[in-house]
Amino acid sequence: MLKPGMSKEEIRQALKDQGDFVQIDYLMKFLNTKPPIHIKKFVYETLTQIYEKTNMFGEAALTSEKAAESSVIYTDKIKFFVKATELFIKAGRFEMADYSMKKALHNANASEKGGIYAQIKEFYKKQAGAYELDHKRAHAVKFYEKLITLNLFDEEKEEIKQKLLDLYDKLGRFNDAAMLKKS
Repeated sequence: MLKPGMSKEEIRQALKDQGDFVQIDYLMKFLNTKPPIHIKKFVYETLTQIYEKTNMFGEAALTSEKAAESSVIYTDKIKFFVKATELFIKAGRFEMADYSMKKALHNANASEKGGIYAQIKEFYKKQAGAYELDHKRAHAVKFYEKLITLNLFDEEKEEIKQKLLDLYDKLGRFNDAAMLKKS
């Protein structure tokens, strides 16, 4: 069990031999003791890792956002908001992903914004590709449809259009394919 005033190393040692859900329980209860901000950030980061490992992407994204809010350094804030965006994308929660992306971009300077946006486009492509490989075409279509609404280069847009047309044909969505060809 975790006690108030524990250091990061003491927390790691206490959690070492516990199962994932016991760790989650201990960490959530520990947060109620109102730990110092640097320990709070560590706990949220640890929770994010556990939730992600157990494929609880929505919860992982929320704890990553809380880690960002507990961060003082802007690079940490950006890192955690980008991670939250990635996890919301994996969870299929596009509105929340957009919101986290906006928070990351808000904390970034002009030179970092392009890199962040490129990362987020890659998250969508990667997830859509994973669904294609698993033959979950309807899921892949949702991700490609979201991806095509982002600011893409012309060649990227054409590539996504081709993938969508192929998936629409495989799913029998001929009206959607016709509308995409016209646009």
